[in-house]
Amino acid sequence: MTRAVARPAARTATVAGRVALRLIPALFIAVLFAWPVLALIRRAVNLAAASGERLGDLLSRTDAPALLGVTLGQAAASTVLALVAAAPIAWLYAHVGGRASVLLAVAVTVPFVLPTVVVGVAFRSLLTGPLSFLHIESGLGAVLAAHVFINVAVVVRVVGAAWRNLDPRLLEAARTLGAGRLRATLTVVIPRLLPAIAGAAALIFLFCSTSFGVVIILGAGELRTLETEIYTQAIGYFRIPEAVVLSMVQIVVVLAALALTRVFADPAGTGSARGGVERRRRDAAFANGRFVRPAMWLVGAWTVVLLVGPVVLLMARSVRPSVGGDWTLAGYRALAEPVNGVTPLESLEYSLVSAALATVVALVVGMLAAVALHRSRGVVGAIASAVSLVPLGISAVTLGFGYLIVLASMPYAVAASPAVIPCVQALIAIPMVIRIMLPALESVPVRLRQAAATLGARPARVFATVDLPIIGRSMGAAAGFAFVMALGEFGATSFLARADTTTLPVLIGSALNRPGATNLATAMAASVLLVVATTLAVLVVEAFRPRSEVPLL
Repeated sequence: MTRAVARPAARTATVAGRVALRLIPALFIAVLFAWPVLALIRRAVNLAAASGERLGDLLSRTDAPALLGVTLGQAAASTVLALVAAAPIAWLYAHVGGRASVLLAVAVTVPFVLPTVVVGVAFRSLLTGPLSFLHIESGLGAVLAAHVFINVAVVVRVVGAAWRNLDPRLLEAARTLGAGRLRATLTVVIPRLLPAIAGAAALIFLFCSTSFGVVIILGAGELRTLETEIYTQAIGYFRIPEAVVLSMVQIVVVLAALALTRVFADPAGTGSARGGVERRRRDAAFANGRFVRPAMWLVGAWTVVLLVGPVVLLMARSVRPSVGGDWTLAGYRALAEPVNGVTPLESLEYSLVSAALATVVALVVGMLAAVALHRSRGVVGAIASAVSLVPLGISAVTLGFGYLIVLASMPYAVAASPAVIPCVQALIAIPMVIRIMLPALESVPVRLRQAAATLGARPARVFATVDLPIIGRSMGAAAGFAFVMALGEFGATSFLARADTTTLPVLIGSALNRPGATNLATAMAASVLLVVATTLAVLVVEAFRPRSEVPLL
């Protein structure tokens, strides 16, 4: 009798667990993403209806077709340049191992996760200093250079990982048949890397088409994209219908880019995985090539110039803000002085606490979503997977303005809650957590789960005793990526920050907008603090990351 009662109770608990597994992530995305976007659309529709304006009038007045052309053009140019610049680094990443591989991974990942406002500061220093002879201190050229710097990591992580996964016997067979190294690479390797290259290109295009901080800082008003014009219309002129119309155009671009990334999903699977012995044998043969070592040194130098150089120059400019000026620590001393009522050190403390809270939220919600997606199949699973990636590419300005509208209708205790900013930061990080945890869950042998279930373990206990020990390192990597993404979030947070909730990226942006060498020095020094914090976090990620060939991006 007891067993008969226990079985329905166990089934009820299992059903409730499955419902909660799907409901919690869905509610989080609905409240933090769908609600503000829909509220913004509703406000725009009501205002447009009250004024009798039509969609065509709004599109014409905002010059949407021209803005769309500029946005797509600069994103396409950034994508092509990033692929070209990162190709040799991806080649090096695919063939080195040990500490060199870890150092290279850190070098390419830090620019990708740096706050965009810090990247803008770094390139402003570079283009007004050593590269001032190029006369591209601002505008399209400066933006393209910064986009290349940021997105090299995407190419290296995706294409380099796929390259590592290729079966070395394919290349050896081509060499045995008389093909030289170059011909074998062009005829055997490159065709098998095309899905990975296309997937990386789609991701870069997505990121560049929604770029905000870089364009605002380096565009200097000369480069107008959909993202910056949304900000101008909404904040500069308070024209809500126009801003929303541009947001809808941008959402179409984002959905198209996401569709492309889904088409080329899992590019690491383009080749056959190889064992450790085969890899060591292939790498040893590769290293003994006649021109390999000189080429590796050249690519290493290119990596330092491209990725490390701007960061080093930023550090130098933090103690010498003006070209030809005196060396000084004034910027670092100013970290204890208030900027708009809050000191940079206080902002750093708040940023670290907020990012830590956002990491916990992103890890919990992202993990639940990843488990739910892992267990889902068919059309429903595909739709849910696509929806989970939308916050990664949606306009931060659109979200931020939507939050202002929603919070304005809420009680003050809710609108001023300290949980608002961490939750917004977590929303941006959740897609990355899902992207890391899904392959990890798929790597858990099904027979181990079945054996535990056969022995009477419930789903929660199966997950705790079977899955967690295997995916633990991946969870550490996911937490690290979530932390650095939350720490560097600038777009949506800039709409919500108050004096006591100002994050360091928002404070840097505020300091850059104020005249004077002191404010510039403060922005430089605060940017260096973020660089150090980000680099340490990436080192932790690399320490926890499983040594698999599955790309993290």
